[in-house]
Amino acid sequence: MPDAVANLLSILDLERLERNLFRGVSPKDNWQRVFGGQVIGQALVAATRTVDGRQAHSLHGYFLRPGDPKVPIVYEVDRIRDGGSFTTRRVVGIQHGHAIFSMSASFQVEEPGLDHQMDAEPVPDPETLPAEKALVDSLIDGMAPEVRAYFERERLIELRPVDIRHYTSREPLPARQVVWVRASAELPDDPAIHRCVLAYVSDYTLLDTALFPHGRIVFDPAMQVASLDHAMWFHRPFRADEWLLYVQDSPSASGARGFNRGSIYDRSGRLIASVAQEGLIRVRTR
Repeated sequence: MPDAVANLLSILDLERLERNLFRGVSPKDNWQRVFGGQVIGQALVAATRTVDGRQAHSLHGYFLRPGDPKVPIVYEVDRIRDGGSFTTRRVVGIQHGHAIFSMSASFQVEEPGLDHQMDAEPVPDPETLPAEKALVDSLIDGMAPEVRAYFERERLIELRPVDIRHYTSREPLPARQVVWVRASAELPDDPAIHRCVLAYVSDYTLLDTALFPHGRIVFDPAMQVASLDHAMWFHRPFRADEWLLYVQDSPSASGARGFNRGSIYDRSGRLIASVAQEGLIRVRTR
């Protein structure tokens, strides 16, 4: 197994401390705060490990404090309800004696039902787009140091943006981006792992979408940017190690907050998940 995916799985492989207590660690990547997708994914792992056989269909989380990557995060699971069809869990991530993240998640038994979806617009196949490494190599000389440092890190997830203008200029663009994503190597077959990996992935580029119309990026030192909340719904089975199309838009930004939505499709065009997030996008005054 390639090191990047082994590292991703190790991040999501929580240590059980007690029946409802788990401990997770952060990668040693010199970031000043914990990546939001990591906390979402780890919290979902903690909840899943208290559920027998049912798969997550939705989660709703709030980021309460910045996470400290130097110390472990303890996840406490509250077994709210085990019903006939649905199971509900509440998870709190704790560091330094304080809650940094709170999430509710719901799990459901597999059952048939009515089926429809909104289709995605046609886009180029991922194989026709430059691989991320080739894209970075071609642009890295013109990147700001903080952007370069981000792209030079080990890649746990492979990204192939359909439109690269946001990475090459600061021109205002429509509040929409489309990115192909997948884990950078094959994952185990357990469907719960693929849900937790996709929860991790779902925070990768979403907040950035609110900055497109303003010619800004999340690495802009004049911006204070952070996820405030995150919601996700899983619609259909999928594999996170196969190419998934992440279609994102930002309907509104105001009051130093940007609202973002995402629809995630597999290669056959099946809508497999939906995401919504509000984030802090504050312009620093000094």
